[in-house]
Amino acid sequence: MRLLVLGAGFSGRAIAQAFQAAGYGATGTTRSKEKADALAALGMDAIIYDGEAISDTLFQAMGETTHLVQSIAPGKSGDPLFRDGVPPIGELMPKLLWAGYLSTVGVYGDHKGAWVDEDTPLHPVSARSIERVDAENRWLAYSQASGVPVAILRLAGIYGPGRNALRNVAEGTARRLVKKDQVFNRIRVEDIGAAALFLAEHGHSGVFNITDNKPGPPQDVVAEAARLLGVEIPPEVPVETAELSPMARSFYGENKRVSNARMRALGFRFRYPDYRMSLAQMRNDDSWRG
Repeated sequence: MRLLVLGAGFSGRAIAQAFQAAGYGATGTTRSKEKADALAALGMDAIIYDGEAISDTLFQAMGETTHLVQSIAPGKSGDPLFRDGVPPIGELMPKLLWAGYLSTVGVYGDHKGAWVDEDTPLHPVSARSIERVDAENRWLAYSQASGVPVAILRLAGIYGPGRNALRNVAEGTARRLVKKDQVFNRIRVEDIGAAALFLAEHGHSGVFNITDNKPGPPQDVVAEAARLLGVEIPPEVPVETAELSPMARSFYGENKRVSNARMRALGFRFRYPDYRMSLAQMRNDDSWRG
């Protein structure tokens, strides 16, 4: 069995490592030689791909692919596998048995802090979330037409070793941004890898929220990280007066609690179901630096 990860970044690498541990060969694409060398150090075949032209090397890898994870954000020109001039997926990957598309819980839009699940109507606000909905629909249509199972993984805020509140606090970059009643879901990167493998090995198709059990205020996560490190808790900063990038500010325009009940009903168990125990584990194992 052969996995191809298009866009083997933080989440894509974790997925590849989960598949490799289960005996799969893995190929990942990235945009630079430096990042390709990092993938090779993890035992992956690395291919440089900018999301545009499919090289002969990538074409050959696609021909051997049995399991695909598409992690490249679509952008204004859409998903690279559904653009004009690109051969149909069935021609590119004739051995394909399952595909996973990494989306975001941002497709739900704002629900004023209410719970949402996979059946909740979508009201994407940002341009990037609107693009994700279009990509999701294309993948689901492909699955229906081809019979190949496709799982849409809607990811919450991603963190893990090397990218987390503990490191932000230690490096002095953490801010306790506060907005009344604001909550976010999160997901540990290793749980993304495990969830993708679970869905692939069971041939599951459809839409799945990949998120923790404990949506909570973002300032509480920073406070917990500071407590675990035994340092002073950063002061609260109102979102309204904080200097934020347009993308960061857009996150605070959406407020919802995302349910992972569908994944749990299938029998999947999240290893890191809430941020408190997850941060404590990284602190105790000294893995938070990455």
